[in-house]
Amino acid sequence: MNNANSNANWRQLVQRLLKAEMSRRGVKYQDLSQRLSSIGVNQSADNLRNKVNKGIMGADLLLQIMYVLNMRRIEREDIIDIFADMDIDLEDS
Repeated sequence: MNNANSNANWRQLVQRLLKAEMSRRGVKYQDLSQRLSSIGVNQSADNLRNKVNKGIMGADLLLQIMYVLNMRRIEREDIIDIFADMDIDLEDS
Protein backbone atom coordinates (compact mmCIF):
# COMPACT_ATOMS: atom_id res chain seq x y z
CA MET A 1 0.00 0.00 0.00
CA ASN A 2 1.21 3.51 -0.79
CA ASN A 3 2.48 5.76 1.97
CA ALA A 4 0.13 8.73 2.51
CA ASN A 5 3.06 10.76 3.83
CA SER A 6 4.67 10.82 0.39
CA ASN A 7 4.76 14.36 -1.05
CA ALA A 8 3.85 12.91 -4.45
CA ASN A 9 0.62 11.53 -3.01
CA TRP A 10 -0.33 14.88 -1.48
CA ARG A 11 0.44 16.60 -4.80
CA GLN A 12 -1.81 14.14 -6.57
CA LEU A 13 -4.51 14.95 -4.02
CA VAL A 14 -4.23 18.69 -4.87
CA GLN A 15 -4.37 17.86 -8.58
CA ARG A 16 -7.47 15.68 -8.24
CA LEU A 17 -9.23 18.10 -5.94
CA LEU A 18 -8.74 21.13 -8.20
CA LYS A 19 -9.51 19.29 -11.41
CA ALA A 20 -12.73 17.94 -9.89
CA GLU A 21 -13.80 21.41 -8.73
CA MET A 22 -13.00 22.93 -12.13
CA SER A 23 -14.92 20.17 -13.88
CA ARG A 24 -17.97 20.58 -11.61
CA ARG A 25 -18.10 24.25 -12.51
CA GLY A 26 -17.22 23.86 -16.20
CA VAL A 27 -14.14 26.06 -15.72
CA LYS A 28 -11.26 25.72 -18.17
CA TYR A 29 -7.74 26.96 -17.47
CA GLN A 30 -8.29 30.11 -19.54
CA ASP A 31 -11.43 30.84 -17.47
CA LEU A 32 -9.48 30.25 -14.28
CA SER A 33 -6.75 32.61 -15.46
CA GLN A 34 -9.35 35.31 -16.15
CA ARG A 35 -11.06 34.81 -12.80
CA LEU A 36 -7.74 35.11 -11.00
CA SER A 37 -6.90 38.23 -13.01
CA SER A 38 -10.13 39.81 -11.77
CA ILE A 39 -8.71 39.69 -8.21
CA GLY A 40 -5.27 40.91 -9.29
CA VAL A 41 -3.54 37.54 -9.62
CA ASN A 42 -1.75 37.14 -12.95
CA GLN A 43 -1.29 33.50 -13.96
CA SER A 44 -1.41 32.33 -17.58
CA ALA A 45 -3.62 29.40 -18.49
CA ASP A 46 -0.53 27.35 -19.38
CA ASN A 47 1.13 28.17 -16.05
CA LEU A 48 -2.02 27.18 -14.16
CA ARG A 49 -2.30 23.94 -16.14
CA ASN A 50 1.29 23.05 -15.22
CA LYS A 51 0.83 23.87 -11.54
CA VAL A 52 -2.45 21.96 -11.24
CA ASN A 53 -1.15 18.96 -13.19
CA LYS A 54 1.91 18.78 -10.95
CA GLY A 55 -0.14 19.54 -7.83
CA ILE A 56 2.55 22.03 -6.81
CA MET A 57 1.63 25.60 -5.90
CA GLY A 58 1.93 27.94 -2.98
CA ALA A 59 -0.77 28.04 -0.36
CA ASP A 60 -1.62 31.56 -1.46
CA LEU A 61 -2.41 30.44 -5.03
CA LEU A 62 -4.39 27.46 -3.76
CA LEU A 63 -6.53 29.77 -1.62
CA GLN A 64 -6.93 32.24 -4.49
CA ILE A 65 -8.10 29.43 -6.79
CA MET A 66 -10.51 28.20 -4.13
CA TYR A 67 -11.86 31.74 -3.82
CA VAL A 68 -12.43 32.32 -7.55
CA LEU A 69 -13.99 28.85 -7.93
CA ASN A 70 -16.35 29.65 -5.03
CA MET A 71 -15.22 26.54 -3.17
CA ARG A 72 -16.80 26.64 0.25
CA ARG A 73 -14.47 24.24 2.03
CA ILE A 74 -12.32 21.16 1.80
CA GLU A 75 -13.65 18.57 4.21
CA ARG A 76 -11.38 16.09 5.94
CA GLU A 77 -13.64 13.35 4.57
CA ASP A 78 -12.99 14.62 1.02
CA ILE A 79 -9.26 14.12 1.58
CA ILE A 80 -9.82 10.62 2.96
CA ASP A 81 -12.11 9.75 0.01
CA ILE A 82 -9.61 10.97 -2.59
CA PHE A 83 -6.81 9.03 -0.94
CA ALA A 84 -9.07 5.95 -0.84
CA ASP A 85 -9.65 6.37 -4.60
CA MET A 86 -5.86 6.41 -4.95
CA ASP A 87 -5.74 3.15 -2.90
CA ILE A 88 -4.02 4.90 0.01
CA ASP A 89 -5.11 4.37 3.59
CA LEU A 90 -4.28 7.37 5.77
CA GLU A 91 -4.63 5.26 8.90
CA ASP A 92 -1.68 3.06 7.83
CA SER A 93 0.76 5.94 7.55
